[in-house]
Amino acid sequence: MDEFKDHTSYRPGQPASSGSSPFMPLIYSLLIVFGVMLGFVVAHVTAGKKTPLSQGSGKYDKLEDVISFIKMKYVDTVNADQLADNAIEKMLSSLDPHSVYIPKKDLEQTNESLDGNFEGVGIEFFLVQDTITVVSAISGGPSELVGIHAGDRIIKIEDTTVAGIKLKNEDVIHKLRGPGGTTVHVSILRSGEKNLKVFAIKRDKIPLYSIDAGYMIDAQTGYIKINRFSATTYKEFHKKLKELKTKGMTKLMIDLRQNPGGYLNAATEIADELLDDSKMIVYTKGKSVEKVEYKSQRPGEFENGKLTLLIDQGSASASEILSGAMQDWDRGTIIGRTSFGKGLVQEQYELPDGSALRLTVARYYTPSGRCIQRSYSKGSEEYYNEISDRFKKGEFMHEDSSMIRDTTVYKTAKGRIVYGGGGIKPDIFVPLDTTEDFDYLYRARVMIPEFIYKHYSADPGMLDKYTTLEQYNANYKVPAEMLAEFKATMSKDSAKLDEKRFAKLGNRVDQYIKAYLAKQKWQTDGFYYILNQDDKVVAKALEEMKK
Repeated sequence: MDEFKDHTSYRPGQPASSGSSPFMPLIYSLLIVFGVMLGFVVAHVTAGKKTPLSQGSGKYDKLEDVISFIKMKYVDTVNADQLADNAIEKMLSSLDPHSVYIPKKDLEQTNESLDGNFEGVGIEFFLVQDTITVVSAISGGPSELVGIHAGDRIIKIEDTTVAGIKLKNEDVIHKLRGPGGTTVHVSILRSGEKNLKVFAIKRDKIPLYSIDAGYMIDAQTGYIKINRFSATTYKEFHKKLKELKTKGMTKLMIDLRQNPGGYLNAATEIADELLDDSKMIVYTKGKSVEKVEYKSQRPGEFENGKLTLLIDQGSASASEILSGAMQDWDRGTIIGRTSFGKGLVQEQYELPDGSALRLTVARYYTPSGRCIQRSYSKGSEEYYNEISDRFKKGEFMHEDSSMIRDTTVYKTAKGRIVYGGGGIKPDIFVPLDTTEDFDYLYRARVMIPEFIYKHYSADPGMLDKYTTLEQYNANYKVPAEMLAEFKATMSKDSAKLDEKRFAKLGNRVDQYIKAYLAKQKWQTDGFYYILNQDDKVVAKALEEMKK
């Protein structure tokens, strides 16, 4: 299968209530971010665009008749297409939480992330004081090739002024994206110059990377953070793996936390790099789909050496395939909190009007025979709310036998007992830190990237004396005046500064400021390097690999 993904547009089911817990923003943001994308796993053996089974067959179509009667007889004018969309969405929601309908207007954006690219000009931007400000031009992309760089402010797109008119992010994306080969003209105001510079940018394919970070966490241990499983993930992973091996990596940590899944074959190809011989990775089967087995087939880049995989309640689908296979073969140690619990396989069928149907066609099973799919018998809303319910029951803070949804016993290659029906239970549990004020930390965090960008763009040489991340981490301290300025920024914003709550955050705001500064010079490797210094799950994984 060649396509798919979503972030927020089609998620069936909403949180039941906001509640008062400080952890609720964390839980709800998890639900929103994953939406329908939660594990859209597609078996690559069924590649190709699917079309309706029959068109014009003469068979009676009750749904079409009802819509026709409404169009002809209903008291008010109605949008027939919207009626049909609503009916399809309602029908699919009665099947399972992961069978969804994608309207034509959303399909292209939905597919982009899993395709691993989109067509546009290749910039990362912020809207700073109602002006499009370039954070970075993607390396090798069309904007970099014509000379656009960080700090440039886009005043016009074609002949239309876009500064000071309260544009939204989606408006900017709409104006700058377009078919590859087409040209868009932007007028830019550059710091220190009075006149606008006009650039003609020829749009092209822009890569969307699914590996957030890949660096040596210590002299022997490599760290790779995967944010989703897209069409390009395996190539990205393989490249990072080889790079880290040249730096002396003999131990590997794969971070799958908050990874909602993606392509099944991306997960199986990565598993093949970690397993020797001809080992089962996963198999799928359904009522109308024959059993398909995925096995390791070739010599892998990291078949030996200590391995840990980090998971949490946001790790779903393809993330669970990879961690489940490693657990069942006792190949690696799974560390963190119980995963989401999504064991269904979807295929995407493109419809004649440009919309698409993603239909659950099979279940997948780990090598020991486990299906880790949670029950959805009470409907989609209850299904998605279960994440927040798990938090309320304390499952993120401690582990006990009540967390086991299916008591059927399965065994790993070495005879260890594991369970299905509710996600991958880690070998080593690490609780969520309940001492943090997540609500207030979240309010502060969303303001930090723009705040840091303003500082760094005004003084791009501020980190020049630090030649390595290790040196920066050991010696850089957030200046008191910078922290005071950030607090002043918060006091002016809707987040509102609360001195007592801010004080309770301790060094967490400093750490995020330091991490976002590191990102300016060392990209996402720098960001995660700094954050991981105080990450309890990472620390536990390092401890485990030293045994």
